Amino acid sequence: MAGIRLQPEDSDASQQQARAVAADLVSDDDRSVAADSWSIKSEYGSTLDDDQRHADAAEALNNANLPPPSDYSSDKDEPDADAVSSMLGFQSYWDAAYAGELTNFREHGHAGEVWFGADVMEVVASWTKDLCVDISQGRIPNHVDDVKAEASELGNKVLSSWSVLDIGTGNGLLLQELAKQGFSDLTGTDYSEGAISLAQSVANRDGFSDIKFLVDDVLATKLEQEFQLVMDKGTLDAI
Repeated sequence: MAGIRLQPEDSDASQQQARAVAADLVSDDDRSVAADSWSIKSEYGSTLDDDQRHADAAEALNNANLPPPSDYSSDKDEPDADAVSSMLGFQSYWDAAYAGELTNFREHGHAGEVWFGADVMEVVASWTKDLCVDISQGRIPNHVDDVKAEASELGNKVLSSWSVLDIGTGNGLLLQELAKQGFSDLTGTDYSEGAISLAQSVANRDGFSDIKFLVDDVLATKLEQEFQLVMDKGTLDAI
């Protein structure tokens, strides 16, 4: 005896719900691609800006005198160290970057990038001041609050004796922040002449002409002065 199987009355609603669920099953890769695309457009304004960034990076690499492609052969026993080096380790990259920053400063007055952000830079400078004061007075760093208050009163007098070197100083803004905290013997070095020109120009404009800026390579330094405090924001990462 034949039977007839009737569809539930809400089958259309069920099918629509199934299609909606299927549409939501987007792979992580697809979501990543979509997020990357949105990030490029939202951060840089347009993909044209992103293309320009890639072009600038390619130009810096072309000027870096890299070994010929044959030197990167995958059948070598040992990987070529230069093959895996970041372009941030090439002086030509930084020369090109700071040439653009210097032009931007001269045309628009922009000091350039604040490494890790202005808020973090202020925190680092303030913490450095407290640390140096405590060391100078023979106290344990990060001591109790009443000791901090006393140290703050004597801060400028104590900090004037500290000699500070900022390697890979870039635009020199960290040294400006340290000067605001009371440090006065400040020196910034960078192996990019463009960086030093920018740092000196920005410091002169902002009223910190006493900060010394020198072209120097930390791996082959010609500095003869000894410093009590040496700071680094990212030079060792690039090295």
